[in-house]
Amino acid sequence: MIVCGVIQLSILKLPIMIKEEYDELIHEQYLSRIAFQGEYPYIAPFLYVFDGRYLYFLSTKYGKKIELFRENPQVAVEIENYHPDLTNYKFVTMQGKIEEVEDDEEKTHARELFVDLLKEKNLSSVIMAALGHRPEDPPEALLGEEKSYVWKLVDVKKIIGIKNS
Repeated sequence: MIVCGVIQLSILKLPIMIKEEYDELIHEQYLSRIAFQGEYPYIAPFLYVFDGRYLYFLSTKYGKKIELFRENPQVAVEIENYHPDLTNYKFVTMQGKIEEVEDDEEKTHARELFVDLLKEKNLSSVIMAALGHRPEDPPEALLGEEKSYVWKLVDVKKIIGIKNS
């Protein structure tokens, strides 16, 4: 298309997912990436569980993410699903705040959801090290000694879901 002697390119925009579609993606997946704010953005992968109201994350009690979380809890969370050849992909990003869960009942609820996730998805025991435990520990070890923080995503300001078809 030529407008006033300038070639104007037509840009194809990817479809936006409706709430039901990105809710389904969030329920299906279990790995996310959280972008923290610092001198430079810092992105780290996190297992998550979703109870229909909150996304919960377990965080080891060490590392750069702890420092950045303490300085500024405003984050972006990304969850995706794609085929290796990218014939099909979709992702959702949420902008909000990470909050440490202090309530014992809520922490137990979230930890139980993680135990169920590890068992249902038959995840490798190696993941236990990313949660502060020894790889040979059973998933139920998450319910005992608290070797990780329980965080949840709150005050979500924006949700954007995009898909390729």
